[in-house]
Amino acid sequence: MKAEDFRRIALGLPESSESAHMGHPDFRVGGKIFATLGYPNEETGVIMLPPEEQERLIRAYPDAFAPVKGAWGRRGSTRVALEVVDAATLRQAMVAAWRKKAPARLRKRQME
Repeated sequence: MKAEDFRRIALGLPESSESAHMGHPDFRVGGKIFATLGYPNEETGVIMLPPEEQERLIRAYPDAFAPVKGAWGRRGSTRVALEVVDAATLRQAMVAAWRKKAPARLRKRQME
């Protein structure tokens, strides 16, 4: 998986857009960040998961996912090792992150 793949998956979600935060590309829905790219390095992304989904993914794919250090990690911020994760697993995780941040109207529409 490359950074371009991470970007393509993030931008493929409804009403997502790319911006920047602290010098790194980020991906937003409804003005809220659900993923960032290139932190702490170019081989890593971060997605903002519900804590229970974070725990499930880390347990199932320990080489691909890890919590960010500190309070951010305890609230669901999750590092993604791009060189390890496959596209289907990343898309599944990215959808969960998008759903966590998307406005209710978008979440409802996606369920239909």
